[in-house]
Amino acid sequence: MTNRDNALHIRDDLIAAFGLLTRLPLPHSTIAPDPRSAWAWPVVGATIGALAAAMASLALALSMPAGVVAAIALATAAILTGGLHEDGLADTADGLFGGWTRERRLEIMKDSRIGSYGTLALLLITLMRWSALTSLVAAGQHWAALIAVGAVSRAPMAVLIAALPNARGAGLAHATGKPPRGAVTAALIIAATFALLCTGTGLLGMAALAAVTTFALARLARARIGGQTGDILGASQQLAEAAALAMAAAHFT
Repeated sequence: MTNRDNALHIRDDLIAAFGLLTRLPLPHSTIAPDPRSAWAWPVVGATIGALAAAMASLALALSMPAGVVAAIALATAAILTGGLHEDGLADTADGLFGGWTRERRLEIMKDSRIGSYGTLALLLITLMRWSALTSLVAAGQHWAALIAVGAVSRAPMAVLIAALPNARGAGLAHATGKPPRGAVTAALIIAATFALLCTGTGLLGMAALAAVTTFALARLARARIGGQTGDILGASQQLAEAAALAMAAAHFT
């Protein structure tokens, strides 16, 4: 394979990854989701983190308080992704805790309406993310934290989609397919590299707590619905982000 072919593959993987995980306007938007592009998911996360940090810096330049700045950063990230991961978190909480059978849980997760478990999950996880990010903004560490956390929180999605069977046999996660082991390994390495460059030894705590939340979610999903869905992947990102932000705040403040 020539260098040009390699460059084209990298370009296509990046476009597929951004097309899957964001609402950003892209060239060649007809490129379908490709499991090989899982290596690029942390790159997407780091980019979203950088854009959210840029908006936070703009808000700080306008003398806005840290809490407002943190809210603006979180809103920016949600707008860039179309609330994709937040939706997954809410549906996952409703489904895993609101049904008595596997079939009923999957049915609830497919329902676009949000229930009490989903509402509580969104409120509590968003509050945790906002609280940690407010501390980081006040410490002047929002750039490093948002880029690192953006990358680290997308790696669990690659792990889960590869490690667990698809529970529904349909949907976005099923259409994306199972990534090869090399793509998952690359995603973990890239996420760790971003975190190491941005936070140094802060990587250790962030990675450890994100891994714990991912493992717990994987066990619960396997037990209650038999595997993963797109909602489970979205929930893994939100839980890992909350965990990593909390550890980043502990490291920097």
